[in-house]
Amino acid sequence: MDKSRCIPVVVIKEIEQTKPILSALQNYGINCAEITFRTACARDAIALAVKEFPDMNVGAGTVINAEQCLQALEAGAKFIVSPGLSEEVAKICIERNIPYYPGCVTPTEIMQAIALGLRVLKFFPANVYGGLKAIKALSGPFPQIKFIPTGGVNMDNIDEFMACDKIYAVGGSFFVDEALKNA
Repeated sequence: MDKSRCIPVVVIKEIEQTKPILSALQNYGINCAEITFRTACARDAIALAVKEFPDMNVGAGTVINAEQCLQALEAGAKFIVSPGLSEEVAKICIERNIPYYPGCVTPTEIMQAIALGLRVLKFFPANVYGGLKAIKALSGPFPQIKFIPTGGVNMDNIDEFMACDKIYAVGGSFFVDEALKNA
C-alpha cells in the first residue's frame, strides 16, 4: 500500500480527538487527513489540525455548499472534498487555486466536472456504483480523469485499487481505524 496515496476520512466528534487521531495517522505513515464537515466542531478541528500539524495535508470533506467551503478554507483546509459535484464549491476552489475533489459516478457528472476544469474526482460510494470495474469502464471515454474511490475500499482490496493507473488516491475511514490499532 502506497501510504502517500491514502486520504483518511476523519470524523472528529469532539475537538480533543483531533491531536490523537492525526498523530496516529502520522505515526502510521499517512500524512494526510480529510476532516469531515459532519460535526459541529469540524471547522475548529481543521484549524487545530492545520496549526498543530503544519506539514500534514489537511483538508475538509463532506463539503456540500459554498458556506461550508468558505469556513473550511478560512480554517486553513488545503483541499476540499464533496460527496457530489457542487458548482459553487468548485468555483470558489478554482478561484483560490485549492484542489477540489467532488463525488462523480455517472458520465453526466464527470462531463460537468470536466467542463469546470476538474480532472481528479471522488468516486463515492465506490462499492455501490461498481467499484474498480466501473472506474475502468468510465476511464474509456474519460481518459483524462483520475479517481479517488471511497466507500467500500478496505485493507482487503486496497492493493487492487492502487494498482490501477486511473486511481489518484484511495479514501476511507478505515485508515483511521488501522492507524489507531497500530498506535
